[in-house]
Amino acid sequence: MGDVRELPDQVTELVDLSKEYLRQETLEPAKRLGKVAGMSLLAGLLWAIGSILLAVAGTRTLIRVLPEGDLWSALGLVIAALVLVAIAGLVVWRASRG
Repeated sequence: MGDVRELPDQVTELVDLSKEYLRQETLEPAKRLGKVAGMSLLAGLLWAIGSILLAVAGTRTLIRVLPEGDLWSALGLVIAALVLVAIAGLVVWRASRG
């Protein structure tokens, strides 16, 4: 067994090792997780913006292809809405499947 005079040094060393272990095993992985979460949120935001722009472009193209008139424009909007709901349902179905 060690000398009693070495006890404060050993306690100090234990505290320092505990702090280093805590930093290494909790703070560093949390920082990496934060970076990954930030990039994931940014990617999701960019996908959402791209999807909205693509949906608007598709709707405008469909309205332009149909003949002139208010009823035809309304039909184009209804068709575009149904297609977008179908796509959203497909995405939700595939995501919930696992």
